[in-house]
Amino acid sequence: MNRNTIFIALLLSVLTMSSKSYSQNEFPILKGPYMGQKPPGMVAEPFAPSIISTKGWEVEGVFAPGMKEFYFTLDRSEYTSSTDKKFRPTVIGYRQENNIWSKYLEFPRRGETSFSPDGKRMHMAKGYKDRIGDGWSERKSLGPMFDRKDWGIMRLTASAQGTYVFDNYISSKMRISMFKNGKRQAPKYLNKDINSGKWTAHPFIAPDESYLIWDSEREGGYGETDLYISYRQKDGSWGPAISMGDMINSDKDDFYASVTPDGKYILFNRTMDGKSENIDIYWVDAKIIETLRPKP
Repeated sequence: MNRNTIFIALLLSVLTMSSKSYSQNEFPILKGPYMGQKPPGMVAEPFAPSIISTKGWEVEGVFAPGMKEFYFTLDRSEYTSSTDKKFRPTVIGYRQENNIWSKYLEFPRRGETSFSPDGKRMHMAKGYKDRIGDGWSERKSLGPMFDRKDWGIMRLTASAQGTYVFDNYISSKMRISMFKNGKRQAPKYLNKDINSGKWTAHPFIAPDESYLIWDSEREGGYGETDLYISYRQKDGSWGPAISMGDMINSDKDDFYASVTPDGKYILFNRTMDGKSENIDIYWVDAKIIETLRPKP
């Protein structure tokens, strides 16, 4: 299946919500770290199976810095007629209080969710929300440098130094924008080794800018989109694209990776059964990042 077809479908198509999803009243009591889930090893596993990851469309799982909040996106489709639905991607936020996780927030998605490393800003593609007390501000624009009609930004992530890396579903290329001397620098394309293949999207830049993870469909992959990693070189350039291997990648679409703020695990999406309406959130031990790092 064509990558552009799948990912634009995720943004614009009518998708089906799982009948197995829990309402808040039915949601099981989850206690402890990581939404009460047993951490995975070096082979990827579904995250919170039958609770978060069901037979429906659950994507973009991320923990906020501090590890006390978890966010993911699902579909709240509603019928506009007896046969037609309106796609309504919706961000759901859970918070851990007194060791128990419960839903505290829900809002329409306008851009894929990521967080600044200090936890003070929630990025949402061309926009953002700032932390206010224990909640969030209204969505604000990043300004004309990013709010361009010819840039279909899906995901933007930020480093601790203020560097932005973001994608574009229109061109299937990723850009980087540095923050130097108190000024935002004009975005530039990442190198050709990163921006290659049929599809390149959903970047995650490490807080210390030591590596970059993204997904791509390219020759030599495991089947559909795979996750790749590039390490920052001593001269500041980005190294070659390295496949993250078969402990993460599969013959399905594997995409939208993020590393938990404690640095211990990688969360990502996997399309199940070749169907874009059935996507689960997976996770795996982040030790693979150091395992793949080229030796000096």
